[in-house]
Amino acid sequence: METIASPEMVAVPAGQVTLSDRRTSRRWHVDVASFEIAINPLTQGEYADITGEWPGATRGERLPVEGVSWWDAIRFCNALSEHAGLASAYRRVADDVAWDTTANGYRLPTEAEWERACRAGTTGPRYGPLDAIAWYRDNSDGRPHEVREKHPNPWGLHDMLGNVWEWCWDLYDPEVYGTYRVLRGGGWFDEHWSCRAAVRRRSHPTYQIDDVGFRIARG
Repeated sequence: METIASPEMVAVPAGQVTLSDRRTSRRWHVDVASFEIAINPLTQGEYADITGEWPGATRGERLPVEGVSWWDAIRFCNALSEHAGLASAYRRVADDVAWDTTANGYRLPTEAEWERACRAGTTGPRYGPLDAIAWYRDNSDGRPHEVREKHPNPWGLHDMLGNVWEWCWDLYDPEVYGTYRVLRGGGWFDEHWSCRAAVRRRSHPTYQIDDVGFRIARG
């Protein structure tokens, strides 16, 4: 089997995060165990190394992969785990997915993990001045940009806000939206108010949208 370098990861310490939903005015606390998360959103080059595919409208090795569905992200995680000799985190059950939380393979972060990693110990809406940390509508020229061009957060994570929205594992609100999954982070075409640590968005897991990618996690 061809040797493929795994994306660089950062260890995130255990802690608690408070999630909120503006639509319902709900707030809830989540205890997060320690885990690892990729320094940047998965790139097109990394995605092509595993799948042979180049989704999205603009091609570039260091551009974040976009135009990928939640199901595409799940399949990628399992394929990368297989290449790395790790146990797959996900197993398909009919039209759903079961997550084996004991597996050591790659996976999507939970929504709580994503927000803890994004905030990196900060308490404001963002971990720095928006123009310094994110590509969004006012500075992106209407297109995605290569990863790691903006300043990272205090834990060394790049592009947690802006550039592309990122799929998370969680269902958004199953009682209202069924199988729709959570998106976080804001994208290159979003206004400034969407690029905040607490902002939640949703999409159907089969949809492939041109400003939606993902970031992998482990542990």
